[in-house]
Amino acid sequence: MKKFYLVLATLVVTTIFYSFINNSNSTISTAGHDKVVVLNQTNFDLTIKKGVTVVDFWATWCRPCHLQAPIVEELSTELKKITFGKIEVDKNRSIAGKYGIHSIPTLIVFKDGIEQERIIGLHDKPTLKSIIQKYTK
Repeated sequence: MKKFYLVLATLVVTTIFYSFINNSNSTISTAGHDKVVVLNQTNFDLTIKKGVTVVDFWATWCRPCHLQAPIVEELSTELKKITFGKIEVDKNRSIAGKYGIHSIPTLIVFKDGIEQERIIGLHDKPTLKSIIQKYTK
């Protein structure tokens, strides 16, 4: 009987641990960084319409997206003249399809509503910053 309870306890602890790990990585946090706008069908076109906008196309299941998110958040606080947005591709398939998003993370730099550059994959902060800053000059 002791063996049964030991196996059961191990199973419960493993399940709780697994649930904690999955839930802690299931969304991209923007806590403390309200500069990254959550985009959707309603506000996408209006957000990219004027000025320089960087849009992060991401998904909850994408590990590289979770690594890139804090970098985008940091850039949003440093590059104040640029609007930063993020759009979840699974919830906004028509927009992802319109822009031909096949790999994530993908960042698209828009200037006055027109795509200027596409950055596919995970990149470090200095690389992203140098790419994005050239559109503010």
